[in-house]
Amino acid sequence: MRQAFKGRTKMVRETGFYDLLGVSPKASPDEIKKAYRKLALKYHPDKNPNEGERFKLISQAYEVLSDAKKRDLYDQGGEQAIKEGGMAGEGSSPMDIFNMFFGGGGRTQRERRGKNVVHQLGVTLEEMYNGATRKLGLQKNVICEKCDGYGGKKGTLQKCSTCKGRGVQIQVHQIGPGMIQQVQSVCSDCQGQGESFSAKDRCKKCDGQKVERKKKILEVHIEKGMKDSQKIPFHGEGDQEPGLEPGDVLIVLDQKEHSVFQRQENNLFMKMDIKLVEALCGFRKTIQTLDDRTLVITSHPGQVVKHNDVRCVQGEGMPVYKEPYEKGLLIIQFQVEFPQNDFLPQSLLPQLERLLPERDDVMLSDDMEEVDLEEMGSDHNQRKSYNSSKPAYNDDDDDEDGPRTQGVQCQTQ
Repeated sequence: MRQAFKGRTKMVRETGFYDLLGVSPKASPDEIKKAYRKLALKYHPDKNPNEGERFKLISQAYEVLSDAKKRDLYDQGGEQAIKEGGMAGEGSSPMDIFNMFFGGGGRTQRERRGKNVVHQLGVTLEEMYNGATRKLGLQKNVICEKCDGYGGKKGTLQKCSTCKGRGVQIQVHQIGPGMIQQVQSVCSDCQGQGESFSAKDRCKKCDGQKVERKKKILEVHIEKGMKDSQKIPFHGEGDQEPGLEPGDVLIVLDQKEHSVFQRQENNLFMKMDIKLVEALCGFRKTIQTLDDRTLVITSHPGQVVKHNDVRCVQGEGMPVYKEPYEKGLLIIQFQVEFPQNDFLPQSLLPQLERLLPERDDVMLSDDMEEVDLEEMGSDHNQRKSYNSSKPAYNDDDDDEDGPRTQGVQCQTQ
């Protein structure tokens, strides 16, 4: 498989890491980051306890593909090259990668503080344009008020008799002649603490767990101009645990698709259909904005608009974050609708031709051959033959969402 990279084409030996993240080998760093964010939130052990292995593989793939040197090494030699190059893991655990990505810090911080809790919040483009307040109900652990996080009657805590204070239980299974297997699991009586209360001394409200589950309502303020994947932190609102400072709740914005507009940084992009007569003779069109205003755009007679032409309107794009009175561009790409066959009687075509620019005449000679034009059918071989005759251009700069907007200039009419 070939990958277009920095203006050149190179071979990609393996695609396993790309497949794990659901991206192509041509994916940009932003596309890789966005894919990891969605998958990491979906398969995080707190949300899907049975998907720990997948979460680990996703994190390993992101660790390699998010680093330019590791990615280049992987593309050349695959996963084996990463291992031989001494870049496999480098001491990073899947949770380290997750917390660094979402702003949770590393091992040292997690030892002093509780875990951060990450929630994804779907928001509309209108909410990012106008600003909004959303209420989000979360379940969180809070320190038990009755026992003050002690778990039972003070002074009665004893070493767990089941695990002998180790916090784990070890079970031995014989799996064959002369072969045994040891399975280690967290002690079910003390939940890995190594200490427990007797039934009569255990707190009746939290059942010795030291914490209880309560609902917390957070008001999430979405400011004008916020972007997809932007994080809104609520400091100290994570799960409480005795002896630890509570972690944070991180709300990650997930922008929903819009039926008309596509966002490109601070610009808004849209497509508009116009008829051929409008493209040649001018038009007036209306656009409904994200804050329910109506814009009227005009193309004056004599200003020809070609198919896929791009025009823009100053100051009608997205508000700039923290500077909401500044706005980007509204970029419009025009799609010219041509009339159907036989839209005009043939007797009138000469009149139309006299109004249009002159066509180019071809001088015919006896050694030329005349052929008929036919519409392309749906036959597979016909399409395959057509596609194979096309030159293999490098399309790295193509934008799936529309034309490149860099360098677009707006003229005030």
